[in-house]
Amino acid sequence: MKLSNRNGWKLIPALLLLFTAQGVTAQQYELNSKDEQTRIRIQVNDRITWSVSKYGQVVLPEVVIGMTVNGTVLDEDPEVTSRRESETAESFEAVLPVKSRIIENDYRELQLKFANDFELHFRAYDHGVAYRFTTSRSGNIEVDSETLEISFPAGTTSYFPQEESMYSHYERSYLFKGIDTIRTGEFASLPILFNTKDDLRILFSEADVFDYPHLFLAGSGSKTLHAQFPKGVAATKPDPSSADRNVIITEEEPFIAATEGTRTFPWRFFVITNDDADLIRQNMVMQLSRPQILEETDWIQPGKIAWDWWNANNVFGVDFKSGLDTRTYKYYIDFASEYGLEYLILDEGWTKSTTEILECNPDLDVKELIRYGREKGVSLILWCLWKPLDDNMEEILDTYAGWGAKGVKVDFMQRADQYMVNSYTEIAKACADRKMLVDFHGAFKPAGLRSAYPNVISYEGVRGNEHNKWADYITPEHNVTLPFTRMAVGPMDYTPGAMHNAQEINFSVSFGRPMSLGTRAHQVAMYVVYESPLQMLCDTPSAYMQDEKTARFISGIPTVWDETKVLHAKVAEYVAVARRQGDDWYIGGMNNWDERSLEIDLSFLPAGTYEMTIFQDGINANTYAEDYRIESRTVNRSDQLSMDLAKGGGWTAVLRRK
Repeated sequence: MKLSNRNGWKLIPALLLLFTAQGVTAQQYELNSKDEQTRIRIQVNDRITWSVSKYGQVVLPEVVIGMTVNGTVLDEDPEVTSRRESETAESFEAVLPVKSRIIENDYRELQLKFANDFELHFRAYDHGVAYRFTTSRSGNIEVDSETLEISFPAGTTSYFPQEESMYSHYERSYLFKGIDTIRTGEFASLPILFNTKDDLRILFSEADVFDYPHLFLAGSGSKTLHAQFPKGVAATKPDPSSADRNVIITEEEPFIAATEGTRTFPWRFFVITNDDADLIRQNMVMQLSRPQILEETDWIQPGKIAWDWWNANNVFGVDFKSGLDTRTYKYYIDFASEYGLEYLILDEGWTKSTTEILECNPDLDVKELIRYGREKGVSLILWCLWKPLDDNMEEILDTYAGWGAKGVKVDFMQRADQYMVNSYTEIAKACADRKMLVDFHGAFKPAGLRSAYPNVISYEGVRGNEHNKWADYITPEHNVTLPFTRMAVGPMDYTPGAMHNAQEINFSVSFGRPMSLGTRAHQVAMYVVYESPLQMLCDTPSAYMQDEKTARFISGIPTVWDETKVLHAKVAEYVAVARRQGDDWYIGGMNNWDERSLEIDLSFLPAGTYEMTIFQDGINANTYAEDYRIESRTVNRSDQLSMDLAKGGGWTAVLRRK
C-alpha cells in the first residue's frame, strides 16, 4: 500500500467505491463498517436520529442531532435530496508518531445532502463511528445552537470527568457514575468513556475542531445525555484575584459560533469495542482531522525535557544557593546535557513579571542560558501566560524566536469557546512561522490541531503529577484510567518522573517537596505507557543525579514510536504496552493498588536475540515504594515473562537487538 504524506490528504489507490449523487425518497439509511460488525441506521422524518449496533447488539439506541443557523432549524422537517456512499483505504505518515508512524485510515462513508443547504456525513470504522454537519451558504453565518442527545442502554455507566464550569483547566478525575445518576446541571468535558451492562466500551469525543467551540455533555437524571456549548464571548474583565491570568466573562453572544457559511463542522466520534486495548490502539482524532498544513517539518524535534516548577527548584548538593537565576538554570542545562535530554523549560518566574514577559527577572539572563544551552546541546522552551501573549503575540514570539528559544509553553487558557479555539490555531501558526514548538497547558483536550500543525507537540488537559503538590487523588487507579480516557484522544503532558514515591499510608502533601502515590517503578513505566512527544522529567536534577540508575534508564526511553502493541488492558486496573522505535522495543506496565502478575508473551518480537534490561518493583516496594531492582537477560520471541507488579506498581523493559 502506497503512503500519503497527508500534506494534501491524497487517497491511496486501494479499493474505492463511489456511488454518484442521486435523488432519494427513502427516509431510512444504513452504513456498515468494512468488517460488517458495526451498523449505523439513520432515520430522517420530522427530525434526524440514528442508532448504532455492534456485534449484533444495540449499543446506541437513539442519537438525536440538529443545528440552528441564523434562526433557521436545519433539521426541522428535513428533506434528503441526494446521497453518496464511498469506501476508502488510505495511509499517512505522522510527523510526530505518538502511537505509530503509519496511520491507517479505512472506512465507509455516507453523505446525505439536504434541501436546506446542509449535509450530514457519517463514517463507519471497524472500531467506531463518526458524524459531522457541513453547510453551503453564502457569506457568514451564526450558529445559534447545535443539538446532540445521546440515549444509552439501561445500566450504562461512565468514567465522567465532571466539570464545575466550562471555564476550566480541564484537569478532572474520572468519576465512575451511572448515566441515570448524572443529574440536570451536571456536565463533563470530553473525552468520556462509557460501559454498557454487556461490557461494551464506548469512548466519545470530537475531532477537527476549528473555528468552533468544544462540546460538553450534560446529564438529565435519565439514560440520555445532551450537548452544551460555551457561547461566544462578547466581553471580559480581569479577575481581581488573579488579573494576570484569569478573566471574568461579563457578556456572551447569543450564538455559539459566528463563522463562514460554507464549511465542515467538527466530527463527533464513538469508539465502540469489547476490548479495552482498542481504546489505546485507535487513532480516531488523527484519522478524522484535517491534513497537515505545514510544508516543512524537519525542524520539529521531539524529546525529553528537564522541568523546574514541580520540584520548586530544590537543587541540593551544590555550592550555590538555588533560585530563579542564571546559575541554577545552568545547573539544569548541565544535567540535561549529561543525560541526553533535548530540552529545558523555564517555567513561571523567569520573566520580569507574569505580564511583563518580554524581559527577564533581574537575576536571570535568558540569552546567556540559550547560548549556554546551545553549547551543551540543550534547547530552551519558555513558559508564558496566554493572556499577555494574546494581547501582543507578534512582538512576544518575535522576541523569543530572536533569542533562539525553540518553543513556548502557553498556560492558563481555561476556556473552550470559539475565540479560544481560534487563538490556539493562531498560536500554532505564528509559532510554526518562526519554527517554534507549542506545549499547551491549562488547556482543553487535543481535537485535531496537531494534525494540521504538528509543531503543537503536546497538551496538558489532564490531572497529572502536578496535582500531587496539593492533593492526594493522583492515585495509581487514576493513572491506569488515563490511557483509556484522556490519552485516547492525543498526547498527554502528565509530567512523570517523581523521585519521592510513597505507598498510600506514607503519602503526604507538600507543595515544595512533592511526592507521588505508587512505586518508583510506576513512575518509570509512564515513560513507555504515556504518550507525549515532549516528555518531562518533573523532579529536581539533584534527585536524578543522586540515583543515576533511575535517571539513566528514564533518559534512554524515546518519546515517539514507530509501532505500538497493547499486551494487557483493563480500565482502572492495569495496562501493559510494547512500543518500537527502530529495531528496539520498550515494554511498560502499570497497575492500580492491587498487587498482580501479568504474563508477557514476547511473540510480537521479530526473529533474533535481544538484550533485555528490566526496571521493576523491588521486593519491599509494597512497604517502601522507592524500592526497585534492575536486571538483564537475553530473550527472543519464543520467551514468556512474568510482569510482577507491587501495589501501585510498575515494570519497564528495554529490548535491544543483539
